[in-house]
Amino acid sequence: MTAADGEPRGPVAYVGGRLCPLAEASVPLTDRGLLFGDGVYEVYRLYRGRPFRLAQHLARLDRSARAIRLAPPSLDWPAVLGELVERNGLAGADATVYVQLTRGAPASRGHAFPPAGTPPTVFALARPLAPPPAAWYERGVAAISRPDLRWGRCDIKSTSLLPNVLANQDAVDAGAWETVFVRDGVVTEGSHTNLMAVVDGVLVTHPEGPRILSGVTRAAVLEVAREIGIPVDERPLLRAALARASEVLLTGTTTEVVPVTRLDGETVAGERPGPVARRLRDGFRRLTSRSGGSEDP
Repeated sequence: MTAADGEPRGPVAYVGGRLCPLAEASVPLTDRGLLFGDGVYEVYRLYRGRPFRLAQHLARLDRSARAIRLAPPSLDWPAVLGELVERNGLAGADATVYVQLTRGAPASRGHAFPPAGTPPTVFALARPLAPPPAAWYERGVAAISRPDLRWGRCDIKSTSLLPNVLANQDAVDAGAWETVFVRDGVVTEGSHTNLMAVVDGVLVTHPEGPRILSGVTRAAVLEVAREIGIPVDERPLLRAALARASEVLLTGTTTEVVPVTRLDGETVAGERPGPVARRLRDGFRRLTSRSGGSEDP
């Protein structure tokens, strides 16, 4: 819908190089993101209208695109996305912005890359974000573990998320909140979160590499841990070691720091959020509140 002044009303999306009402946004049926999941994406968060670590999110989007040999478009991302936020009436609000790049929409379907010069499809959407349930932080969440059957490049933030979708549905079916992946006995990450555990007083998390997505929130939480004196060890963590972990935590853009108090039906940390989770969450909240949640210098 468009008002008399020509400005879109209702949710607004960015697609095809322009802003338009979400109800009118579309991509061709031959788009490779639709046909093959041939694309990458990024999600970042706004705290009171200010982006948190936008530069890091855009750098990860660039890395993901180049890893699948997709040349990122030359755009002034902060300006484009800032206007998108403004046009959706989210200035000063808590929100998320989703950005997706695909290999475009060639005339015919084929597994090999489309002809040189095929423009990528760029899509972005800004949405208000309601506060997460207080119970996540006050009582913790339940998680289950499943074999990590994903492809070998989990560091690429690909739109091909079917294994993650199925794993997260397993959690829902089990009455849990998240599924934790295990590969060859080693805990990697969650279906939509990174995982950390406190083992013998040390905050342990899987090292960066192809087995996990390098989370922007993960990195920020590790910074907080080091700043407040919590020892950190980025190393493979055996699933068996979680049985003696005093705390298990999940981190993510929209979840921040969430304690796990039940894993595969077993109690974690006495089924109550532990002191490390509280300290990290408080420290992360202080980090996001600096300059209204904007990027650190």
